[in-house]
Amino acid sequence: MTHICFVIDAHQPFRLNRNFPYERVKRIAEGASVMDRYFDGKLNHEVFTKFSKKCYNPTFNILLEMIDSTYESEKPFKASLCLSGLFIEQAIKYEPDLIELLKKLVATKHVEILGGDYYHSLVSVCPGGMSEFIEHVKCHHDLMKKLFRVEPNIFENTELIYNNSVAKVMEKFGYEGILTEGVDDILERKLPTYIYSSPGDKGLKLLFRHYRLTDDLRLRFSKRTWSEFPLTAEKYCDWLSATPGDVILIALEIETFGGYNSEETGIFDFLKELPIEVAKRENLRWSTPTEVIKNIQPSGTIIIPDVRTISCADEKKDMSPWLENSMQRISFDRIFNLRPYIKEINDAGITMVWRLLQQSDHLSYMSTRIDREGEQSHHSYFSSPAEAFAVFDAIHTDFEGKVAIIVQRIKKSKLQRSTPTTGPLPPSPRYTKQ
Repeated sequence: MTHICFVIDAHQPFRLNRNFPYERVKRIAEGASVMDRYFDGKLNHEVFTKFSKKCYNPTFNILLEMIDSTYESEKPFKASLCLSGLFIEQAIKYEPDLIELLKKLVATKHVEILGGDYYHSLVSVCPGGMSEFIEHVKCHHDLMKKLFRVEPNIFENTELIYNNSVAKVMEKFGYEGILTEGVDDILERKLPTYIYSSPGDKGLKLLFRHYRLTDDLRLRFSKRTWSEFPLTAEKYCDWLSATPGDVILIALEIETFGGYNSEETGIFDFLKELPIEVAKRENLRWSTPTEVIKNIQPSGTIIIPDVRTISCADEKKDMSPWLENSMQRISFDRIFNLRPYIKEINDAGITMVWRLLQQSDHLSYMSTRIDREGEQSHHSYFSSPAEAFAVFDAIHTDFEGKVAIIVQRIKKSKLQRSTPTTGPLPPSPRYTKQ
């Protein structure tokens, strides 16, 4: 029996204010908060509302229909969700009905909530940054527990970033398994369709994404020049059925449904038909990652040193989409060089702004690489990677200045407290001539 793990990731960044370099003085005069000056709340609202209408709500509603229609069947549909803390924050603020829909999905017991990085950051690859990484993971874990009354058992890092150090931290945190990318040269001759373990006496269970079958939906579903176009649920399930192994991990951004592939492409109809086609094949069934790792033994150990950190991004599947050019590396270093000063200040508001500046999206917008479609991979939100860098640089420089002022105040206060108060000298004893 081959288990299909169907995972959907949802994240929306807090976008930087592109007009900050020009509006800084104006906004200070108006008394705008730091958050209002650094981040574009209006744009965040517009983007989230747009995607909620064409993507989030339709997809989650269809998942609920798929679960309800197969609940009593021999092969009930099951799925897993990895929701960034920033996605949840915006859903609560802009689309509260979406939260209620997510709660309904979780209440079916056929949807597993995965652990993740609250801020969708790159802190897990920052030298000496594991304590901060743990804080991100704890914030996310606590949010999922509070909102959905569940404690995640499986972890999915930002963009499936993974190495041995990440595994060790997650093992200590209490997770039993982790999802990552089925990179060919890492697996060598091993298949991504088996369970493996990380190094160590206990070791985490590793589930590797089948990127080819995933990208058939993400990248190729609506591509008319693709030799397999149009892709039907029947054809896709034939491919799943013919794939050897114990488990097939299909992990997709939620924008796959209604975003990358619009409703007009038939992507939602395709999604609805998947459980019907899976039911026709004796060797396929739906499972959650936790169900898989509890029922299938690892087929071996996979070692991935920090210098070979992997991700699901682009063809190289490494850290280059975020750390390849000088703009990205300079920005990355500046973010995390503030760490000791942020800890010294120990202010919730300052810490939140710092962590929002850690979002992987900011560095992604600075990428100058060419994607598979022959276009620059930076987001259309900026006109160019250079503009993305200029905006980030201006905002981060301003934030650095604020941090420096606060640190100086703290040091001055400590110095004043440690210096004894000096008053007038006591009178000298009189000398009496004998």
